[in-house]
Amino acid sequence: MRPRVTLKLATSLDGRIATASGESQWITGEAARLEGHRLRAAHDAILVGVETVLHDDPELTARLPGRTVDQPLRVVLDSRLRTPAKAKVASANTLILTAADPRPVGGAQVRRIEAAEGRPTVPAVLDALAKAGVASILIEGGGQVAASFLRAGVVDRLEWFRAPILLGAEGRPCVAALALAKLADAPKFRRLGAAPAGDDMWERYDRI
Repeated sequence: MRPRVTLKLATSLDGRIATASGESQWITGEAARLEGHRLRAAHDAILVGVETVLHDDPELTARLPGRTVDQPLRVVLDSRLRTPAKAKVASANTLILTAADPRPVGGAQVRRIEAAEGRPTVPAVLDALAKAGVASILIEGGGQVAASFLRAGVVDRLEWFRAPILLGAEGRPCVAALALAKLADAPKFRRLGAAPAGDDMWERYDRI
């Protein structure tokens, strides 16, 4: 059985995750970020692409005030092993999945898995994580990773935080190209609810 996949998005009103220059901290406010940490704590693994690591150098840990948290596994999709050895995620409790020949990257585990066109395939990623005992995954970025899991039809839930700002067409989209031939091919979701998170809006969707 494959892990349950949740895609978390933190965007502007027009669905952008960063400016054209890559500035993204912070689009959403403190309340939305706290809810994001609660989502992290509720999942077995947090997954990002290497571009997120290179641009933001995130810790990918769950930090909740006054509460000790069992930290989820940190997973990086890194086709060509570009994760710096000094990156915050290049330590224990991190699994790097790659299409390249494995080599040490800090203290992280590095595993080569099945790839297509030089990138780890979504089924291979899910299979590797299932074998590692992961039952739930929270995807946090970036747009290419989001698009690949959406194209594969494996995103079970969307957790979408929208900030009351607009970044325009030059901003970086939260989802890269889906290569849809027709509208009927678009991934479809049912909204479960919407509520304020500080000045932001938190929308939740399940896949139909």
